[in-house]
Amino acid sequence: MVTGEPRATGEPREPRQASLRRLRRYGIRPNRELGQNFLIDDNILGVVGRAAALEQDDVVLEVGGGLGVLSEYVAARVGYLHVVEVDRTLEAPLAEALAPFPNTTLHLADAVELDLASLDPAPGKVVANLPYGVAATVLLKSIAELPEAQLWVAVVQREVGERLAAGPGSKAYGATSVLAQLACEVRVLRRVPRTVFHPEPNVESALVLMRRRAPAPPPELTALVHGGFAHRRKALAGSLALVPGAPDELRDATRAALPAIGHPADARAERIPPEDWAPLADAIGRERLEGLRPR
Repeated sequence: MVTGEPRATGEPREPRQASLRRLRRYGIRPNRELGQNFLIDDNILGVVGRAAALEQDDVVLEVGGGLGVLSEYVAARVGYLHVVEVDRTLEAPLAEALAPFPNTTLHLADAVELDLASLDPAPGKVVANLPYGVAATVLLKSIAELPEAQLWVAVVQREVGERLAAGPGSKAYGATSVLAQLACEVRVLRRVPRTVFHPEPNVESALVLMRRRAPAPPPELTALVHGGFAHRRKALAGSLALVPGAPDELRDATRAALPAIGHPADARAERIPPEDWAPLADAIGRERLEGLRPR
């Protein structure tokens, strides 16, 4: 049977797109609470694949397998693919998509809770159409827990992509920007039209590429960044002083440290570029930051 041809007189024509066929076959309704917007345009698969420079010896992690269209595209081009999906109602269509590929493992789990470091073989790339609500969290978590990963290519909400790539002084610049850019070069490659998804989302999307250039920041540096941006309208020193677990001398230590690295004592976090946060932590004294509890 040729896809798109009627199976018999009077029977409805099957959709050409594998995702729409699986939606119909398994009676699946996209779960908006989980941010499910399934890829239905095959052209975007090639765009993602070329950006990820997929090779036969790659080990890839895909988060948010959905209906498996990106999964089967990637699996056919790499050495091994881990697919993580939180929605167990998608197990059947994902199993169908992955059945021809013995080089795959389906993990029915929440990627935010899953120990990514336990994946075997260890992923060297992350390729995903990420649920909007957890995109930044998953990307930062994978940077931290997958030290061998060198490349990330992800479809995310456009605002998330802009935050990841934002520079100091911009409205989008924040803790997500700093933590991503401490470890990776981050670029927004292109906008992704709403029409490539079903259902069409109410927000715009973007394709983001991140290439590792350093290890993930250590816990005390991560806590410093989160604390610095916790109260954006306050000076950095004042914001840090309000973080649970902050030592009494942290405000004064921060005000003394900022001029030592070339910034005013009353500078706000949004003015500190990513490359200055590690020197700031050293100037403050990393032992003073160990008790900070990031949000």
